[in-house]
Amino acid sequence: MTRTRAQIAQRLTRASGALSSAALGRMDIDMPWVTELPAEDRSFIGLIVQAGIKSFIDWYRNPDGAPMVRADVFGVAPPEMAGEITLEQTVAMVRLSIIVVDENLDEILGEDAENARGPLNRYAREVAFATAEVYARYAEQRGAWDARLEALVVDSLLRGEAEETISSRASALGWDGTGKVLVMAGRLGSGGALDGVRRIAREHKLDCLCAVQGDRLVVILGGVDRQGRPAASVAAAFADGPVVVGPVVTALTDARVSADAAQAGLRVVAGWPDAPRPVNAEDLLAERALAGDPHARATLVEHVHAPLEAAGGAVLETVETYLNHGSSLEATARTLFVHANTVRYRLRRAAEVTGLTPADPRDSYTLRVALTLGRLDGVEL
Repeated sequence: MTRTRAQIAQRLTRASGALSSAALGRMDIDMPWVTELPAEDRSFIGLIVQAGIKSFIDWYRNPDGAPMVRADVFGVAPPEMAGEITLEQTVAMVRLSIIVVDENLDEILGEDAENARGPLNRYAREVAFATAEVYARYAEQRGAWDARLEALVVDSLLRGEAEETISSRASALGWDGTGKVLVMAGRLGSGGALDGVRRIAREHKLDCLCAVQGDRLVVILGGVDRQGRPAASVAAAFADGPVVVGPVVTALTDARVSADAAQAGLRVVAGWPDAPRPVNAEDLLAERALAGDPHARATLVEHVHAPLEAAGGAVLETVETYLNHGSSLEATARTLFVHANTVRYRLRRAAEVTGLTPADPRDSYTLRVALTLGRLDGVEL
């Protein structure tokens, strides 16, 4: 005797508990990783299996309605579970549950088993699509949440809010926290720029946080050494044009110091047409000082003019004379009534105390600006 769908559905309903238990028991044997999950996740898996079997039976009873698989099956578990169990694992669990139901149809339904197998296979396809949709939506939502959190963290850092919560929020984004930190700034470029930055950072095992500010891209990198290596590699992901690297700082919460310098350098880098890419913000101190950057002015006075003064009046005078005479050793020696070797010695001494070589065209420009600022320091303007 052939039974109606309602009668077959009733038989399946009576057997649903046993089917769920059988599916879960098979998982413990065929999928050992299930037994290693926390108790809460295991309970949600049980709910999903039970909901899946019930959803199939309800749909089989009423085939005219489209099966609401995603809501009926996965609605019993929190979306976050998609972050604990992979898509491949979930598909494997669903497939195994369908197999267990299929294997028990003959015992439950007898001669009516074939009437249920076709719909069961169709339902299996619906579940597979629903599983992929759940994970796609989770990934989309998680990506959007991560982007918002990343923007919040970077904005807080750039404003100098060194709260303890910033480090924990950065950790939630995968920030490891080891090594030194620096900030890079440049033009944003195409829509894939952020992905490019993150890819290069991963290749060099660097922590990375990104923020878009208008047409600018600001990148915070962690895990660099004291010289900022290998941050220069990330410059390739920026758009054409200058990329400025801020000074290295000790921790993420100090990132504003590096960010301020990088962005100040980006504003004035056009003043040095031949600047390398990337260029260190400290190499743009002259342009930054001319543009009114008080930190750059103070740095040039403190680290260039003051050391030259401390090295002795002869060193400072020699540098000024050398620069004023077109970087000529002979002309400088004649003007100061000293031997050319004495000029060489004093210039080497100047390079030692400032890190700038007077004979280098770029360094000589920075020295000129620093000496001018030193003379103006303390003068009321």
